[in-house]
Amino acid sequence: MKPLPRHDNPRCVPVRRLLQTVGSKWSVLVVSHLEFEAKRFTELKRSIGDITQKSLTATLRELERDGLVERIVTPSIPPRVDYALTPLGRTLLGPLKALSEWAIENEAAVAAARERFERENEVA
Repeated sequence: MKPLPRHDNPRCVPVRRLLQTVGSKWSVLVVSHLEFEAKRFTELKRSIGDITQKSLTATLRELERDGLVERIVTPSIPPRVDYALTPLGRTLLGPLKALSEWAIENEAAVAAARERFERENEVA
């Protein structure tokens, strides 16, 4: 197995930059909710649930900036705006599903580790 590059390696900069966007909990949820169809802002907000309008707007802009989501404006009165995954955004679904499956499979082990840590690190 090839060793990982050091964090101060210039090759790590784009990885860190992209992980800041992709690694946020809202980005993962937005990408997941756009898997099957484009959605309007209010549909997306309703389907995600507890996200604020400000957080959803910021997340969509970051995902659009990185080329993962596209904003589709349909000229009408009022204009209709939908958000959809781009082909690049669709390539993120596989890794996200793998991470989700890992989280589900290891939920009990992680919960046990957290409990053990809390027990061992209790403040007296």
